[in-house]
Amino acid sequence: MTQAPLAERLRPVSIDDMVGQQHLLGPGKPLRLAFESGEPHSMILWGPPGVGKTTFARLMADGFNAEFIALSAVLSGVKDIREAVERAEFTRSQSGRRTILFVDEVHRFNKSQQDAFLPYVESGLFTFIGATTENPSFEVNNALLSRATVYVLHPLEESDLLILLNRAFERELKPLGITPEAAGMLVSGVDGDARRLLNTLEIAAQAAGVKGKTEIDADLLRETLGDRIRRFDQGGDYFYDQISALHKSVRGSNPDASLYWFTRMLDGGADPRYLARRIIRMATEDVGLADPRALRLALDAAETYERLGSPEGELALAEAVIYLACAAKSNAVYMAYNAARAFVAKDKTRPVPEHLRNAPTRLMKELGYGKLYRYAHDEPEAFAAGETYLPEGMPEPRWYRPTPRGLESRIGEKLAWLAELDKKAGKT
Repeated sequence: MTQAPLAERLRPVSIDDMVGQQHLLGPGKPLRLAFESGEPHSMILWGPPGVGKTTFARLMADGFNAEFIALSAVLSGVKDIREAVERAEFTRSQSGRRTILFVDEVHRFNKSQQDAFLPYVESGLFTFIGATTENPSFEVNNALLSRATVYVLHPLEESDLLILLNRAFERELKPLGITPEAAGMLVSGVDGDARRLLNTLEIAAQAAGVKGKTEIDADLLRETLGDRIRRFDQGGDYFYDQISALHKSVRGSNPDASLYWFTRMLDGGADPRYLARRIIRMATEDVGLADPRALRLALDAAETYERLGSPEGELALAEAVIYLACAAKSNAVYMAYNAARAFVAKDKTRPVPEHLRNAPTRLMKELGYGKLYRYAHDEPEAFAAGETYLPEGMPEPRWYRPTPRGLESRIGEKLAWLAELDKKAGKT
């Protein structure tokens, strides 16, 4: 018979056996009180993988002597939901026992599938516990959210992971040992994911057995696991948390922090091409015309990476990150663009003024198209002072407001000078 995985063999059998999440499971804390109350309530457990969401749901069912039904939103459909409802109804009719319905990755269900739970949650047929790695504010229907309490679970601390590591050796892996360096590599490389820690440890233990070693050391980990010791969530909240940290570090003009998050994402397996696109976005959103060279350098870095690939091309991306962090900052273009879009989306359709219309045909010329247009290059200072370029009746919006930093300080001075020429020409 195949032995269960180490993570399953070490799954806690009581709430006191769980490690971490003391902000929820400690004395007097919400999930501890929910467990001790004798009355379970519907909830959404939001947190990264391997922090105890499934384990807590199972322990709730055991603690309340309830029927436990588990669904995976990745694999289940409407038929599975219907069968779960029928099973809960049968349990209640036969024994009077309550049912806890656990839905893993609940955010993967569409709106209609999530709505299917609502009448049974309201009737009390079952207590609903959903688990998600994504922000439920965006991924779970408001109707379901309003009927469930959201609890946020955090990645396990290194001290918690060390407890699990020691527990594994005491209960399952004797007489095998592990060096302090290897233990440190394991707990620091799994990003607070207990399941990944134990799965990784199991692979290393098997490798040690094959090699006849009595101790797991750092060399064995590097040899057997390589880059697999690292985890990178390329589609979930933690991915976007890290790109957000990179973007904010660049915006905050901290080159070291920017380089840290950049290399952290590369080390975890992020696609350098994705990072290149984000760097280009930073150049336009946060540097803009304060230093127009930033955009060109970002584009050059992206092109360099395409030519060289990894790891050589990553240095060009790092150069762009550091340059952007050190560059003068302006979001004036970003703010102006957003303001213009918002205005156009709400405004009426305004006709193009006749003097700005093109007149390639005789009829258009006879209609006066372009007749009063003033060619700027023929005007003093190559500027048609007093001319209007917006639709008739539309006031000057002044969306673009240059900052007093970098090149934009000079742009601001020029626009102020041109405004003065307009004023002298009688433009209001």
